[in-house]
Amino acid sequence: MDPATIALALASGAIVGTLLASFGGGGSILAAPLLLYLVGVGDAHVAIGTSSLAVAANAAIGLAGHARAGRVKWPCALVFAGAGLAGSLGGSTIAKHLPGDDLLLAFSIAMAAIALSMFRKPQSDGDGDVHLDTHVAARLVPIGLLTGFAAGFFGIGGGFLIVPGLILATHMTMANASASSLVSVVAFGSATSFNYALSGYVDFALAGLLVGGGVIGGVIGLYVARVLAARALLARRLFAVMVLVVAVYVAAKALALM
Repeated sequence: MDPATIALALASGAIVGTLLASFGGGGSILAAPLLLYLVGVGDAHVAIGTSSLAVAANAAIGLAGHARAGRVKWPCALVFAGAGLAGSLGGSTIAKHLPGDDLLLAFSIAMAAIALSMFRKPQSDGDGDVHLDTHVAARLVPIGLLTGFAAGFFGIGGGFLIVPGLILATHMTMANASASSLVSVVAFGSATSFNYALSGYVDFALAGLLVGGGVIGGVIGLYVARVLAARALLARRLFAVMVLVVAVYVAAKALALM
C-alpha cells in the first residue's frame, strides 16, 4: 500500500472508532463505505469482510472504556449477543453469494431506513436499573437472532439495530443500550469476518490499519459520548443525517454500476 492509502485507512479507522464509542454499534455503518469510496477498495465483499474484522476490534476497545464507566448491562448484552451469533453466520453466508452491486444497493436501503427511524423521538428516557429476568430474556432472544442475521448480511456490525433492539426488549436507557450494544458488535463482527475470511474476503493488513486508527478514535469517542450525554436526541439526529447522506451516495454508486 502507498502512503496515501495507509493514511486514508488510518483516518477511516479513526472515524469509525469515534462513532462506535460515541453512538455504540451504529457507528460501524460507515465502515464499509469508507473502505470503498475513501480508501479505494474495489470489491464490496472484501470491504465488508475487512470492515467487519476492524469493527469488531474497535468495538472491543470502546467496550472496555464503557465497561470501566459501568454503562454496560452485561446479562442482557450477553443473552442478546449469544442469540445473534447463529443469525450473523447465516446472514453472512447468504451475502457472500450475492453480486457486489446488489449487496451495496440493499446495504444503502437498510442505511436509509435506519437513518429515517433515528429521527423518531424515544418515548421515554429508559430504565437505568434494568435486570435480566425470564420475560426480558424471552424478548431478547428472538430480537437478537434477527439482528444477528442483519448484521451478518450487511456486514456492518448491526449496532444500528442492536441499540433499538436492546431498548425494545429491556427498556434500558440510550446510554446503557449504546454501551451494551458493543458486546454484540464484537460477537457479530467476529463471526462475520471469520465467515468472509474463509472465502478470502478479508485484507488483514488493511484491517490492522483500521484498528490502529480506531484506537485513537475510540479515545475521542469516549469523550464525545460524555459530552453528548445531555444532548442525546440532537446527537442521534445529526448522526442520522450523516448516515442518510452516505446511503444516497452508496445507492447512486451501486445503480451506476448495474
